[in-house]
Amino acid sequence: MDKGNDSVITEFILQGFTDNPKMQLVLFFIFLSIYLIALLGNLGMILLICTNTQLHKPMYYFLGNLSFVDLCCSTTVAPRMLIDLLSESKRISYNACATQLFFYVFFVDIECVLLAVMAYDRYVAICNPLLYSAAMSKTLCQQLIAFAYCIGLMDTIVYTTSTFLLTFCRSNVINHFFCDMPPLFVLSCSDTYVNELVLLIIDGFIEACSICMSLISYVYIVVTILRMHSAEGRRKAFSTCASHLTAVGIFHGTIVFMYIRPTSSYSMDQDKWASMFYTVVIPMLNPLIYSLRNKEVKDAVIKSVGNVWTFKGRKPK
Repeated sequence: MDKGNDSVITEFILQGFTDNPKMQLVLFFIFLSIYLIALLGNLGMILLICTNTQLHKPMYYFLGNLSFVDLCCSTTVAPRMLIDLLSESKRISYNACATQLFFYVFFVDIECVLLAVMAYDRYVAICNPLLYSAAMSKTLCQQLIAFAYCIGLMDTIVYTTSTFLLTFCRSNVINHFFCDMPPLFVLSCSDTYVNELVLLIIDGFIEACSICMSLISYVYIVVTILRMHSAEGRRKAFSTCASHLTAVGIFHGTIVFMYIRPTSSYSMDQDKWASMFYTVVIPMLNPLIYSLRNKEVKDAVIKSVGNVWTFKGRKPK
């Protein structure tokens, strides 16, 4: 048999969640609602940060980028998934599958690094408030964002290239709702040991660095907060950090469950729901977490709504 990928399999079939038409329709409306909330929430957060000068701070610069990455990550997966829920043919071309995997890994890795950067930003703001403006300069913020994108780009090039150098000849049915590495490994008739090892090492390294950066930052933050004499200051600091800690815990907990474990423990049915959680649900939750627990964001929303009503209430001359 010819070992070239294109001569063996030229397209895949995404199995999705269920073959039951009624259940597919129910899932379509549930996932559509979640995706629309994620879309509106992240677009709203980006617009709010761009248009309100009181949010032109490093913390919100990173939050705006997080919203953009969440928006892109969910859009990489959700539209295709929604179409497949209503379609009998769930076929995806070989190149489209590779493209989806490329952008999915790209944005997930960026978010992983961004969460660590945001933890460092909170550490500087709370532990060294007098040096915050100088330490978190505009140039440094841009460099940190560029670093996150570079990590994501290098990682996804390695993953996508190594995955699609495999020969797929066993089946073209992917037991998933999008093109991800573990279900693709199952279809390969090549030896995937090196791919799985690379996935474990690189993902483990990025995850470990991100989690360690967050944990170390928050150890210093908690110590600093507990030394504060003002109860109001402690409350405000804890409130600001709680949002980010919640987002970090949800994101990293799901990623570790998905990838940082032996392949023998993979259960594709469980992994589908875990994947749905961090590709669509987390992008929906992040704007809610950061807006509901952040006074400055809530004040900016109230101010923006007030400006809109004031503009509408003006009578033309």
